[in-house]
Amino acid sequence: MIDFHTHILPGIDDGSRDIQMTEQMLEKEAASGVTIVYATPHFYAHRTGVSGFLAKRDASYRKVRELLETREDLPSLRVGAEVYYFRGMGRAEHSPGLCVEGTDILLLEMPFEQWTEEVYRDTKELILKRGLRVVLAHVERYTGFQKDRDVWDRVMDLPVTIQMNAGSFLKFGMKRHFCRNLLRQEAGRVIIGSDCHNLTSRPPNLAQAMDFIREKEGDDIVRKIEETEKRLFCQPM
Repeated sequence: MIDFHTHILPGIDDGSRDIQMTEQMLEKEAASGVTIVYATPHFYAHRTGVSGFLAKRDASYRKVRELLETREDLPSLRVGAEVYYFRGMGRAEHSPGLCVEGTDILLLEMPFEQWTEEVYRDTKELILKRGLRVVLAHVERYTGFQKDRDVWDRVMDLPVTIQMNAGSFLKFGMKRHFCRNLLRQEAGRVIIGSDCHNLTSRPPNLAQAMDFIREKEGDDIVRKIEETEKRLFCQPM
C-alpha cells in the first residue's frame, strides 16, 4: 500500500514532533502493510517562501533518511508538500517546485471557504498552463463551505485526482456518508491517504480504512483505487 498524504517528517509542521515519533509512525505504517510513505508537510505561501520551506523540509528529511539506513523493515519515504491554495498560484513560477520529488504531482489543499471563480481559474491553470497533475487533498473537508455548488462542480470536472482521508471512513456520520457516495461515483480517480499527524488523535490508519472500504464497497472499488494510484505514480513526467 501507498500512503500518499502524511505529516510524518519531524519538527516541520503540526505533525510528528520529533524523530522518535516519526519512527513509531513509520513502524505503524509498516505493520499495516504500507510500503511507500509520502511525506507532505504543510506549505503556506503567506508564512514562508519556497526556498526556506524546502531547506527546512530537507533538513528534517535528512534525519529520517539516517533512520531508514538503520531500519530496513520500515517503508521507503518520498517527500512533497501539502500546498495551501494562494491567490495567483496558477501563474506562480515556483508552484512546480512544490511537487512530490521527481514528479509533476501537486497535493493541493483548497480553501476552507466558499470557492470562487478565482479558485477555479488557479486550479485550472495549474493543470493546463503549468502542466501539473493536481491531487485535491481531503476533499470531504470542503463541502460544508460550498453553499453555491457551481465552482465546486467545475473544479471537480477538471482532470484532478481526488484524495480522501482514511479517518473519514472510520467514524460514523455525514462525512463518512459523503465519502462513500463520492467514492462510488468517482472510483476511477480516487486515492485514500491517512493524513496522519501523530500516534493518537490522527494516527496512521490507512489499512483500517481500506479494510472498511473492501467490506462495505467491495473488491472492485479497492481495485479501482489501486489502479488510480498506479496510474498516478507510475506515469512519466
